[in-house]
Amino acid sequence: MFCLVKLRRSLGTLCMLVLVSTSLANASATLLLEEPYGKLGFFTATGHAAVYLSGVCAETPLVLRACTPGELGAVISRYDGVGGYDWVAIPLIPYLYAVEKSEDIPLFVDPKMVTFLRDQYRRKHLQEVAPDMATGETPGGNWYELVGSAYDRAAYAFEVETSAAQDQAFIEAYNAAPNRSHFRTVSRNCADFAKDVINFYYPKSLHRSVVADAGITTPKQTAKTMVKFSSRHPELAFSRYVIPQVPGSAARSTAVHGVVESFFKSKKYMVPSAVVSPVFAGCVAAVYVGTEAGHFDPSRKALVYSPERDLEPPIDAEDRRSYELELNHLVAAEVLKTSSTHVEKTLARMMSNATPGFDSEGRPVLRMRIADEAVSLGVAQGNIFAPESSRRFAQQLLEARLQEELRRGNPPKVSENDVEHDWTLLQKAMNTSDNQVATRDATPLQAASQSRWMRGGNRP
Repeated sequence: MFCLVKLRRSLGTLCMLVLVSTSLANASATLLLEEPYGKLGFFTATGHAAVYLSGVCAETPLVLRACTPGELGAVISRYDGVGGYDWVAIPLIPYLYAVEKSEDIPLFVDPKMVTFLRDQYRRKHLQEVAPDMATGETPGGNWYELVGSAYDRAAYAFEVETSAAQDQAFIEAYNAAPNRSHFRTVSRNCADFAKDVINFYYPKSLHRSVVADAGITTPKQTAKTMVKFSSRHPELAFSRYVIPQVPGSAARSTAVHGVVESFFKSKKYMVPSAVVSPVFAGCVAAVYVGTEAGHFDPSRKALVYSPERDLEPPIDAEDRRSYELELNHLVAAEVLKTSSTHVEKTLARMMSNATPGFDSEGRPVLRMRIADEAVSLGVAQGNIFAPESSRRFAQQLLEARLQEELRRGNPPKVSENDVEHDWTLLQKAMNTSDNQVATRDATPLQAASQSRWMRGGNRP
């Protein structure tokens, strides 16, 4: 049985390498279809759209330049009410995680940590578009959407190859054009901007839907037409992947909809309409079914993005379930070892009572008091095992992270290598030695996982 599992995984790894080898172009334009979050209204259920350009970097948030070797490019998008500008460009890692290095990305976050990281990045890099108030306090407005997107929601990415010449033409055109906002929800929204960027590279490739979205450009329709464009141009390298929402105590983002789909699936709008005008409600249903507005699945064939590794397939159902069972057994065993007279604070409460900050290396920490002692607990991979950190806290944080990663549902949340990596960190947190990874009582699945991860490489 174990040999069969190994054979299946070997074949899966081979398929993964083939997929990855064709998915990462030297230069590319990637449409980001970002899920909605928070309280949903009629239009907010459509989510957000942005474009990641791997060959275009941000000299400043308002000035573009060609990337140098080793740089990851920038995400450019249109926002409403951010300094009066039409577009803002943010480097990829800060756009997703509000930090500048991948090793500084928190493993588990709460709203207080997210707010802190965003404001610290703004104070350092975004004064031009979101300056401090006269009192030195953080300004209001939508500037927070510029950084830390992956804390709020998952995003689906649709990548097509480009050339250095196309990137240079884009840089010159957008640097020269006026950058003043005329945002309008119906005709000049974020999806209109993303559509125009992709159409700059490949004219007339993307378009709005007059029927399915009542003529409004939506992120989902833009992604749908990009997939159709790629099918008509097989000569262009194309890939699909998901950028998972970072595990945390905030609510998870929800499925993205088009305009008609949003109306059709919302009881808030559809039920009163059916009562007042059954004919109108029937027309909405006919449009929804007839245009296949709700049948485009952005997660279909999606690989999983990691800032430290190449794109990989999501963990399969069998392995996900195996890890989930092992985690449940492990957590249950730890609970039995704990004295019934000692009440552990939950991770969420510990974090909510802590003060976010940075360590001497600029990595995020939580400052709190444990047993009348002031401590700084690392929350990122780069400092979670720092000498001053609590191994018990690290264990709780990693258990919470794994529980979120292994939870069923769409979009895909994690690859097998991601799980193996976090499982190894958890085993280390549970061990009494800082220099060993626990292998005691490991199942064949765990042992094989640790071995494979140790042999694996990092994302270039």
